[in-house]
Amino acid sequence: MEVSEIIQTPQSEALSSSDTQTRIRSQSRRLHPIFYSLAVMVSISIWFLAFRAPLWLDETGSYWQISGGFSKIWSHQVGITFPAYAYILWLTTVILGKAEMALRVPSVLAMLAAAWVLYKAARELFDRDVAIITTVFFCLHPIVVFAAIDVRPYAFAVLAANATIFALLRLRRSDSNLLAALFGIGAGVILYFHFLFGCILPALAIGFLIAKARDRRILLRQCAVALGAFILASLPVVSKLRYMFATSGTHVFDVAPPLAELGRTVAPGWGLFVFGGAVLVAVAVGAIDLRNMIDPFSILVCASLALIPLGLLYGASVATPIHIFTSRYRLVAIPGIALCWGLLVSQLQSRTVRLLFCVALVSVTAYQNFMSPDSGKHGYTWKYALEFAEKNAAADHAPMLICSDFPEADYETMPVGHANESNIFTPLSYYKVSMPVVPLPRALNREAIRVASNFLQDPSRRQQRFLALAFWPSYRTLDWLASSASATHSVRVLGKFDGIEVREFLPRPQENTSR
Repeated sequence: MEVSEIIQTPQSEALSSSDTQTRIRSQSRRLHPIFYSLAVMVSISIWFLAFRAPLWLDETGSYWQISGGFSKIWSHQVGITFPAYAYILWLTTVILGKAEMALRVPSVLAMLAAAWVLYKAARELFDRDVAIITTVFFCLHPIVVFAAIDVRPYAFAVLAANATIFALLRLRRSDSNLLAALFGIGAGVILYFHFLFGCILPALAIGFLIAKARDRRILLRQCAVALGAFILASLPVVSKLRYMFATSGTHVFDVAPPLAELGRTVAPGWGLFVFGGAVLVAVAVGAIDLRNMIDPFSILVCASLALIPLGLLYGASVATPIHIFTSRYRLVAIPGIALCWGLLVSQLQSRTVRLLFCVALVSVTAYQNFMSPDSGKHGYTWKYALEFAEKNAAADHAPMLICSDFPEADYETMPVGHANESNIFTPLSYYKVSMPVVPLPRALNREAIRVASNFLQDPSRRQQRFLALAFWPSYRTLDWLASSASATHSVRVLGKFDGIEVREFLPRPQENTSR
């Protein structure tokens, strides 16, 4: 009996050790959902660092659209936009008021919904933990962080895009005409919030063809349903689309992008380095199996959703004078880029290594954002310059010459009367001034010279103090004003506020010509 016990002891100890390791693994896996939940919450918390920031230029344009009330939203729509978002924003102001933070609420809610829908779409392709990591990458992307609180329609546009992607991935396993119709409607609704998000439509079409390629009969039937639904859904925006193409050159404000900007969009921050570290760890523990082939459908669809819209924006910006590779427009490609990162992470066979990658990515990105001196900023704002100028001019009711920073202003006749009612001086609709305003274009062109000359040649201006305000692209106009008024006024810079310079023009003392 004793010999038997002695002989069985090593085996018993081995079994006990195996049970202990199994319990440890089981307890560790039970902690995974907690870490992933924290990762998601920290990722979303980064959005709110600039939640209290003043409105920047384009955001004041959104407010201007609703400033006249519900009845004037349609007539206040800016040239290349559709007012779907404006109606949503107006409804928000009815409920929450018109404070800056209240105006940001719709975008936050839409981006939260977009993240959830992307998670559901990722679950059609990946395991639960990979789908969560895909969503976390989406939430951490700097373009998403910006758009999540932006008082603009981008969060709603990406929500519509993600919903359409979800419908596309469900269609792979469904022959439902209803789902095909929802796919077509979703593709059309994308255009209601931003026309440039239409860059994703070719990728969606390619994905649809790949998903239904196995059965030509079902492909033709669902294609007809989806196309019909898309045409019906997009009819209201056709006239605006035609206008955008006809006037495309008048909306250009950016420069041709460098190639590095393309790379930063695909792999922002330290993401690539963190993933490289995760790969090294996975190799060390044997958690990468190169024989584990990725589903070709997943590769083609994810790559199309990422590279086609990104390539169209970049190609147009490099090959033509129409530079549209602006960060917020690139948001259309971020869901596809996040899904591509999900594909890469899915090749890490160890769930623990995946979790470590997620925690490291969130930690590094959160540290960068929370420690950044610009963490509370959200684009440049006219608020501080206008508040300063208003206070400075109050003593003598000095007029203000203000250069618009909208590129469209260079192609329009300057408004007469209330500049705050013009779509090219929208900062004045939210950050109001009570002093007289003389509106000027963005560039120093004929219209700028005409308006400014008429102002300077008015005899009453020779002994009147006045101010001039301009963002840096319009500094040439300030210099021209200083030169043209040099005979009657001395000039000094009172200050710069987020790149907006305020200059004071003081009348020179008149010489006494009497004897």
